Amino acid sequence: MKKLLSFFPVILFASSYGVLPIGSSIPKAAMKLKDVSGKEISLGEAKKDNGLLVMFSCNTCPVVIRNQSRTKEICQYASDKKIGVVLLNANEGDRSGGNSFEEMQSYAHNQDYHWFYALDKNSELADAFGANKTPECFLFDKNGRLVYHGAIDDNPGDVNHVKRHHLQEAINEIVAGKEVSVKETRSIGCSISRAN
Repeated sequence: MKKLLSFFPVILFASSYGVLPIGSSIPKAAMKLKDVSGKEISLGEAKKDNGLLVMFSCNTCPVVIRNQSRTKEICQYASDKKIGVVLLNANEGDRSGGNSFEEMQSYAHNQDYHWFYALDKNSELADAFGANKTPECFLFDKNGRLVYHGAIDDNPGDVNHVKRHHLQEAINEIVAGKEVSVKETRSIGCSISRAN
């Protein structure tokens, strides 16, 4: 843990926003968001038969970059399981830099995203979710209820030492109609850059 903290400068930001409780409905499900395709989408529209995965992400966080292959794998896994996927960039404090809409488009293209990557203007959804870090995951079931919140897996610092794939396990459980066994885990990542 000490090694990870020394490598990533803006890790473990303490939230002043209340985190969305397990069992909650999708916040602001009808709010229109600008996707990198240029289309306007909403979380409600993105939800599929088995649910919705919302992941707060960005272009510049070292933790996101280091875990990009895992992000792509789990997003594709969710898509294959008929779960809608929306990545949200809430870094409103860096819109003139590496998290501009144009940079988001370039990043999504270079990463070959096959799911939504949308602008969270004024960090409105980040505030509604109580999201604080990138990456930070929220999984909703087919009824639009939050069943899992936290990290992709238990070792963001080293893919070779992952012991539990939290998000994948939660996806498997909801697709099988089971209750999610581990509902919350600790996200480790860079703080979302909200506007002052």
